[in-house]
Amino acid sequence: MADSTEEVVPAGWEKRLSRSTGMHYYLNVYTKESQWDLPTSPAEPAGSQGPAQVQCSHLLVKHNKSRRASSWRQENITRSKEEAQKILEGYMQQIKSGDATLQELAQKFSDCSSAKRGGGDLGVFGRGTMQKPFEEAAFALKVGELSGIVDTDSGLHIILRTL
Repeated sequence: MADSTEEVVPAGWEKRLSRSTGMHYYLNVYTKESQWDLPTSPAEPAGSQGPAQVQCSHLLVKHNKSRRASSWRQENITRSKEEAQKILEGYMQQIKSGDATLQELAQKFSDCSSAKRGGGDLGVFGRGTMQKPFEEAAFALKVGELSGIVDTDSGLHIILRTL
C-alpha cells in the first residue's frame, strides 16, 4: 500500500536517485551539497549565511570629495583622496607592526565622532544600516580581522570587526 502523505521538498532542494545505492538523496541546488535526510528548511545560496549583526570599530579619514568634508577634528578638510589613502596606509602599517591599535589611532585621528566612543566603536549594527561598501566589508570580516582600505561617500576607512 502506498503512503498517502506526499513528501514536500523545500525550495532550493532537489530529490535525486543515487545510481550507486538506489536510494534517494537531496541536493542543494545552490551549493551542490547533498544529504540523505529530507531537508527541513529552504536551501540558501552560498554566502547568504552569516551573522545578522556585527560590531566594528573603524578609523575614518575624510578628504575634500567626502560627502561632508569636515569633522570634529577639522572644520574644512582640504586633503585629496590620494593624501587620505597615504595617511591610512601609514596607520595600517602601525597596526600591523603592533606599534598601535586601531582603537588608539581612531581615538586620536579618526574624522568620525565615534573616535570619542571607545576609539571608533560603532556598536552593534545589522545589514542595511551602513553605506553598502562599508557593510559589505564589515560583514565579510571575521571577528578580530582588519579590513583593507574601504572607500565610501564619507571617506576612506579601516574597519576592525570586534563581534
